[in-house]
Amino acid sequence: MELTFRWYGPNEEKITLEQIRQIPGCKGIVGTLFDIPVGEVWPRERIRALREMVEANGLTLKVIESVNVSDDIKIGTDKRDAHIEAYKETIKNLGQEGVKVICYNFMPVFDWVKSDLDYKLPDGSSTLAFVKANIPDDPQEIIDTVAEGSGGFTLPGWEPERLAQVKSLFEAYKDVDEEKLRENLVYFLEAIMPVCEEYDVKMAIHPDDPPYSMWGLPRIIKNREDLDWLCRAVDTPYNGITLCCGSIAEEPGNDIYDILAEFTRRGRIHFVHMRNIKYISPEEPGNKDFYEAPHPSPCGSLDMYKMMKALHDNGFEGFMRPDHGRMIWGETGRPGYGLYDRALGIAYINGMWEAIEKSSK
Repeated sequence: MELTFRWYGPNEEKITLEQIRQIPGCKGIVGTLFDIPVGEVWPRERIRALREMVEANGLTLKVIESVNVSDDIKIGTDKRDAHIEAYKETIKNLGQEGVKVICYNFMPVFDWVKSDLDYKLPDGSSTLAFVKANIPDDPQEIIDTVAEGSGGFTLPGWEPERLAQVKSLFEAYKDVDEEKLRENLVYFLEAIMPVCEEYDVKMAIHPDDPPYSMWGLPRIIKNREDLDWLCRAVDTPYNGITLCCGSIAEEPGNDIYDILAEFTRRGRIHFVHMRNIKYISPEEPGNKDFYEAPHPSPCGSLDMYKMMKALHDNGFEGFMRPDHGRMIWGETGRPGYGLYDRALGIAYINGMWEAIEKSSK
């Protein structure tokens, strides 16, 4: 298991590589080239420059999050084959620079949905939250809310230039149901798998966030059955999963512990987003509201030890990063991606993994 830290690059971050390298146990960066438009090739020289910058600070660049999949591929327009060819070239370039895993998603329009980007906790920290009552019926309102609460940062999956066309995007998806979206995902994966295998780059799909439909949009990576379908539909270890514990657990009916155990055992979890969430009113039938809690088990509703042990005991050898952190100690920055709380998360995860490893011998 290799612990990593998501970093958006020197032009997109307040956090520096010099700070990240000081986090004990952190071995690598989960990188991106945030400025390259979706559907275009990532030039090898740009990837190399990023890798060399990361390695100059004693870290690795083996995971990329994300090479976004265009809406044309998800919808299946006449542009998709050209976009797939560009994606294949990007995979080749990444593989030649030592990247081993690409985290991506296949969610229509929105990569994730939260109602609050600055949800205040009793200790004075702030975090991300999903409160259904605060989700507007008009998706344009949530776009405006995210833009206002982003602190001036572009948030992944919420690129303003794309969401400026939200009405036309919804119109473009009107004939795309779950069956059609599945067909388009399989078409994409079957096209790129030979390149993945040749250049030793694994694809790792991120679950839907939240793992149920919003605004009538289809969702196809929601639960154990969907993950099983994914693995069987394109049956190669290069077609795998980014197991985001928080996203899967946002549906309380999903057994996150069994899912972690099964798909680790099957060799399909290549990357893990490890985080905790706190259900806000679990006593209310059907209520799925939550906020993103500090990592330790007592702070949330998930048993972090049980999740980590499911990974360890079933042979997890992939990459892991602490997922979203709170804003603490007066820090400001991209919501969910501060330095301090994610560093605390790595320390907690690293200590737990060491204890599990030593107790298993």
